[in-house]
This record gives sequence, structure tokens and C-alpha cells, in this order.
Amino acid sequence: MKPQLSIIIPVVNEARHLAGRLQALQALRNCCQLLLVDGESNDDSEKIAKPLVDQVLFSPRGRARQMNFGASQAHAELLLFLHADTHLPDDAVNQIVESVAQGYHWGRFDVSFDSPQAIFKLIAFMMNWRSRLTGIATGDQALFMTRQAFNVINGFPDIELMEDITVCSSLKKLGKPCCLKSKVVTSARRWQEQGIIKTILLMWWLRLRYFLGANPSDLLLRYYRKP
Repeated sequence: MKPQLSIIIPVVNEARHLAGRLQALQALRNCCQLLLVDGESNDDSEKIAKPLVDQVLFSPRGRARQMNFGASQAHAELLLFLHADTHLPDDAVNQIVESVAQGYHWGRFDVSFDSPQAIFKLIAFMMNWRSRLTGIATGDQALFMTRQAFNVINGFPDIELMEDITVCSSLKKLGKPCCLKSKVVTSARRWQEQGIIKTILLMWWLRLRYFLGANPSDLLLRYYRKP
């Protein structure tokens, strides 16, 4: 039977946390296709993922490339692009299916963080508010779209960073997003490791540079540079 939804999960060296995150998706395997797209990992990501997904795919490293390749192998007419460190809310599949039935071509969830610190509640509120205001979502918000919409915009742009912002700008031309109020829960790990204020300022600076025309490859080097 054809799956309702293909869930495409790009990973690079996620062995440390991958098993628990994929276990959380097992209840969906009766209606969804789980595709993990490995981008040249050198750890045990493939070995861990193999029994927990329908297929492990291999792609050159780069989140956009990995997600595009996953979409090319997907069987469903609805595509969900899920970061490996993001947990879906209950009833996520039904909510996506219903949003498309209502006429939406694409959408995303509200986001929250897996930390009780008050600052992360504020950050999540601002991310969700900004997304509703601009119609632009981040990859952490679990972007979904119809296969038709994905094909019309030619998928994610082959850039090293800001692929989520760019793809949302393209999707907006097809219609406004469905902004689901149910929350995905994403990891606060990077923020905690590199400093919350430093990370906020870095994200703002990277976005500004991107809108001013900076090369995404250069921005990627700064994004992953140790503070």
C-alpha cells in the first residue's frame, strides 16, 4: 500500500543520538515511509538506522542535496523533511494530510526546545511569531509539502546553508504556508554548547549576510566554526 507520507531525514554523524530519535518514529511505519539520507558519515549512523527505517540512502554531504535525493526516492505524494534532532507531535501525519486536504501546498509546525530554561521558551515564541509574520520557516519546524509543490520549485536549492529560507521563499509563490500550532520539539544542544546569546547573534548575523548576498558556502564555514 502506498504510504500517506514520506519522511526524509538527512543525517551526518548522528550515531550518538540516532537510535532514540528513530525509535520515536516507529509507530508511523504503518502509514509512512521512513527514508534516512546519510551524508558521508564516518560513525555508526548507517548501522544504527538500518533496522529502524525503510531505507538508508547515501548522498554527498549537504542538507539540501540529501533532502533532494531522499525526495527522489520517496513513494508518497506528501513529503516531510525532518531534522534528526527534532521530534514530531502526536497526530502529526493526520494534521499534515488534513492541511493539504484544505488546499495548502506546504507548511510547518510550531517549534519548541527540549530544555526547561525560560530563555528557550522565548526563543521558540519569537521563531514561531516571525514565521507566521513572514511565511518563512526554518528546517527545525519540520517543513512539509506536496510532491507537486516540490517539483514545481525544483526542490531545495543546492546551497550549503539557508536552504530552508530559500525554499520557503519559492513555496510562498504557490500559496501561503499552513502554520500548524502543534509543536515539534527540537534539540537545544547547539545553543547550550556554544552559548545562547552568541548563537542568537550568530543566527541574526548569518541571515543578514545572506540577505545581503553573501555566499552560503562562506556562511557555512562560520556557522560550524568553534567559538
